[in-house]
Amino acid sequence: MSEPLILNDTQENSKLKNHERKFEQRKTTYLMIIIAVMPIAAILISLTIGRYSISLPQFFSVISSKIFGHSVTQSNTIETVLFNVRAPRILSALMVGAALSVSGATYQGLFRNPMVSPDILGASAGAAFGAAFGILLSFNALSIQISAFLFGLLAVIITYSISNIISKGNNVALLLVLTGIVVKELFTSFISITKYVADPYEKLPVITFYLMGGLSSVTMKDIKMLLIPMIIGVIPLFLLRWRFNVLSFGDEEAKSLGVDTSKLRLIAILSSTLITAAAVSISGMIGWIGLVIPHIARMIVGPNFKVLLPSSLLIGGTFLLLVDDVARCAFSIEIPLGILTSLIGAPFFIYLLVKGRRGWI
Repeated sequence: MSEPLILNDTQENSKLKNHERKFEQRKTTYLMIIIAVMPIAAILISLTIGRYSISLPQFFSVISSKIFGHSVTQSNTIETVLFNVRAPRILSALMVGAALSVSGATYQGLFRNPMVSPDILGASAGAAFGAAFGILLSFNALSIQISAFLFGLLAVIITYSISNIISKGNNVALLLVLTGIVVKELFTSFISITKYVADPYEKLPVITFYLMGGLSSVTMKDIKMLLIPMIIGVIPLFLLRWRFNVLSFGDEEAKSLGVDTSKLRLIAILSSTLITAAAVSISGMIGWIGLVIPHIARMIVGPNFKVLLPSSLLIGGTFLLLVDDVARCAFSIEIPLGILTSLIGAPFFIYLLVKGRRGWI
């Protein structure tokens, strides 16, 4: 009689586990739908608020006239505000927030450390120095962005090369972080030197304002420049995101499962650096997004990278867009984004540390 009882218990446990698994899958699906709707709602809100108020009927009337060729009674000012001012800013906020969030989530999974952010390997500091250097030499806007992008990549290349020389295959992740801290401080010193020798009346204010972060001067040309590295960097991360789950068990276990950890780490670092440097090149230094947003995404959908990376992308873009709305509308003058993200991100991260958080691996 004992064998049928054991079989029945096993079958019941199996059914219970299947039921729980299906429930979690449905829950995750519903959460992803809600997260996917959030950016759309944020875009509609952002299009209507500002110094020049535009209602949703006016917005849809302008869009309808563009699509179907209808005659529109709205003034040309509305079209100018929508397409030349707000649309580039909204798109750039979504893309920069998404880039920093995805990069932060990738680095945190790669190094198995929830305290890691996109600037851990020096990409942000390198890009900031590149922009400051371009401003000092009176480069045009496009050249400044290219300089920022190239120096961001250079900083990570230096970090990766030095850590490989030192590690010789041992403790690669730890030495990458330590080397990244050194390279970050090195480029931060270069930024200080650049500010010190800059003209205090013309160049220094521009450099200082850029380093505080902002999207006030973004144009459609900047969007096009950001779009290419964004696509090139995000696609490999999304295609390989299931492998990051294997990395959470450690290098030895990942290798035993057939994952080439060295190649995967190199691809992840290059892709994350590419999108981070591109984001910083047009927005300046915007902190805390790559650190805090992946934590929020984990709290909502869990640590599985199959859903964590898409969630981080959508939540990060929505978050930065809403913060940018506050920056341009809350006061009579625009507040730099880096200041607002720090004011919001730092207390929230302290809250996460105090209250605890769901497992990140």
